[in-house]
Amino acid sequence: MSASLLSLRGVRKTYPGPGRGAAPKVVLDGVDLDVTEHECVVLIGASGSGKSTLLRVIDLLEEVDDGQVLLDGVDVADPWVDANAARARMAMVFQQYNLFPHLRVLDNVTLALRLVHGRGRAEAAASGLAMLEKVGLAHKARAYPDELSGGEQQRAAIARALVGAPELLLLDEVTSALDPELVGEVLDLLVALRDEGTTMVVATHEMGFAREVADEVVFLHDGQVHERGTPAQVLDDPQRERTRDFLRRLR
Repeated sequence: MSASLLSLRGVRKTYPGPGRGAAPKVVLDGVDLDVTEHECVVLIGASGSGKSTLLRVIDLLEEVDDGQVLLDGVDVADPWVDANAARARMAMVFQQYNLFPHLRVLDNVTLALRLVHGRGRAEAAASGLAMLEKVGLAHKARAYPDELSGGEQQRAAIARALVGAPELLLLDEVTSALDPELVGEVLDLLVALRDEGTTMVVATHEMGFAREVADEVVFLHDGQVHERGTPAQVLDDPQRERTRDFLRRLR
């Protein structure tokens, strides 16, 4: 069995309570997770189950209160570890596209290449155009974000994440802000990335996508992993009552 590229061990995250003296809100409660190279792990669960926070913890956008976030065996949540170097090995795509409206699409895609990775403008532009071609947006390179549809903007955001060749791609409900008719074009892109062997952790409410693309489905409830397994195991034959309730509500 391949060693895990990413391992979470006993990850716990809390936020302050709503009022003075209130107990802290537990968002992640002892989460264990393993992701091997070229694997796609899909996180499912109701709103507030901890999916987005888990992705932010992996990307070091949130500090953990306890536990380990191991990237190639190194605990990148350790304060002594260079978080920027660890984060450069990952890329995250959010629900909202977060494109800079005053920059053209190509400049949005290549900005981090130039500022973070130190690429020259010409080299960055060549890489950016190749990635836009890959996601079907080369013809929009000179457009501004508000000239793109929602699906095109999200594909541009994915291109921006991929252009730095991350080892791990994190995606947080990337179709939730899209009109229903635009969801398919983004999901098709993710399926293609999965087929190419991109290592991904994806939070989604699209069960059809989870069934098609996931190597493992992880059901989160109240910040805990309640069930995990193949799509057939979790989606077709769930063993836990909470999992069954969640899937019944979706249907």
